[in-house]
Formats: sequence, structure tokens, C-alpha cells
Amino acid sequence: MEPLTEKQRQVLEFITSRLRENHPPSQREIARHFKLAQNAAYQLVSYLKKKGYLVNSGGHRGLRLSQAYLDEMAEVEGMPVLGRVAAGEPILAEENVECYVTFEDLFDRSKETFLLKVSGDSMIDEGILDGDYVVVESGSCVDNGQIGVVLLDDEATVKRVFVQKHRIALKPANRKAGYKTRYIKQFDKDVRIVGKVIGCIRTDVR
Repeated sequence: MEPLTEKQRQVLEFITSRLRENHPPSQREIARHFKLAQNAAYQLVSYLKKKGYLVNSGGHRGLRLSQAYLDEMAEVEGMPVLGRVAAGEPILAEENVECYVTFEDLFDRSKETFLLKVSGDSMIDEGILDGDYVVVESGSCVDNGQIGVVLLDDEATVKRVFVQKHRIALKPANRKAGYKTRYIKQFDKDVRIVGKVIGCIRTDVR
């Protein structure tokens, strides 16, 4: 596909992000977002259509990504988003692909993030199951009550973290099993807060 100028790329990214939210932007909204005259926004959108990135399905908010661009995105940008709903019925078909989503789109990669595989059932009441992957934002600061990852003697554990005056409380979430809150010394050299959990990925849905 034809290369884009920096401004064209920015406009395309804005339109793509709005489509991911299922809110196609109008040209007036594009102009307002970029502080442009409306005719300048119209020209930018026209260039994106001529270069094959956008198509218009009609109407005030009819901008859509072209199939050629969607195919190009599919090679590098992950899985298709299909699940739009019209008149109460789900539409799941290739022609309804609005965008492609990667792991980076779902979680902020501007911050240091990594995955850990969960072993055990101590957090199932929080929806974190044995075998899930938690997405962790690296850092030693976790707000009280947040779910975090703490390293204890080289073994990582996922719990709700409460930092108290001289100790850290690690609270599990499995009332049925009756797991107890664990208390550890805050400044123990074998204890380190690794980061906070910002997401959970389930690969085995039953």
C-alpha cells in the first residue's frame, strides 16, 4: 500500500482507535480532535481513501478500514475483532472485521509488563484461576488493596497486597478453601514486591 505522511498516519490511527471502540468518527470530530479546519480533515480522509486505507459505507459516520488494509494489519497485528451487534443479533463474519487487536493494544506496553502463569487456587474469588496468565506491570510500588506479585524466597505469589507499618499483608481470595492472610516483614531481604497485576488471560475456558 502507498506510504502515508505523518499527519495521515495520525488520522488513520485515530480513526482505527475509534472503530475499535465501535464509535466511527465523523469528519467534524476528526477536525476537532486535530484542531484542523473541516476542509483540511476532509482532504486527509480523502487521501486515506485514495491510498486504499479507508472506505466509506455511507452515512454521517460511515468510515471503515478497507479490506486491503485489514489484510495487511492481520499479518502483524493479531486477532480480528468481529463482535458487533445489530438489531439484537450478533454478527460474526469476515466482512464485519473492524480492526485487529494485539496484546500491546490490550495492555499498555509503554510501561514494563510481563506475564506470569498462575499455579494454585488461592485467588479464584478474584477470577484468577489455576493455569491463567496474569499481566504484571513491573515496579516495587503497589497501592494498598491492589493485586500484586510478591517474591518470597525466589518464589512468586499473587495476592492482594496491604503495606503496613512494619509488615506486608498478603490476602488470598478463596473463601471456600479458607486460606489465611499471610504477614511478612516489610524489609526482609528475601521479600520483594515485583509489580501489580493489570490483567488476566485465560487460555483454558470450560
